[in-house]
Amino acid sequence: MFNLIKFKRLSHSQNISLSSVALKYFSVKSNLSLKSSTNSQEEKCELVSRLLSIKEKKGFTFDHIANQLGVTNAYCAQLFYNQAQLKPQTSKKLKELLPDISEADLQEMQKAPNRSYSPNILQEPHIYRMNEAVLHYGESLKAVVNEKFGDGIMSAIDFYVTVDKVKGVHGEDRVVLTFNGKFLPHVEQLVENDTSKKRL
Repeated sequence: MFNLIKFKRLSHSQNISLSSVALKYFSVKSNLSLKSSTNSQEEKCELVSRLLSIKEKKGFTFDHIANQLGVTNAYCAQLFYNQAQLKPQTSKKLKELLPDISEADLQEMQKAPNRSYSPNILQEPHIYRMNEAVLHYGESLKAVVNEKFGDGIMSAIDFYVTVDKVKGVHGEDRVVLTFNGKFLPHVEQLVENDTSKKRL
């Protein structure tokens, strides 16, 4: 199992580029046979590696790039990891900010991506802990959401994610993750509203 945090530490001590880390980290073969905008998972890995290399060369943070693009920092990272679609108006801003990104890669980023992840990623300590936190609090969070909104779910499509850093009461660094998702109520499946039964 590839440990990204461990590799990051090695990269600082052994002068290894984090862009080369990305290629290895995302080279786990997917068992899915879904069609994607890229011809293969390897090509997606190579795209991510190129993007992160350009970002690293410039010395820009995701926060800085996000502020220039007008998107959240988490969404900005999603763009660089080819987990979100780059919109045309944002593409122009990104090209101005990072001119080393090729036109071909910008075009690839504007295609609908194959949003996926390897199950092995859950073994990475930070991701494992976030997953554990959601699972541990899941039933209680659902109960509070149901009290406030009714029977339904939080969308992960009409969805905003931000990562912030704050200080605790003892001066310690604290991570703030904000999920801002549209509430989607479960519908009563009335036959009269079932358009699949109606002829056009």
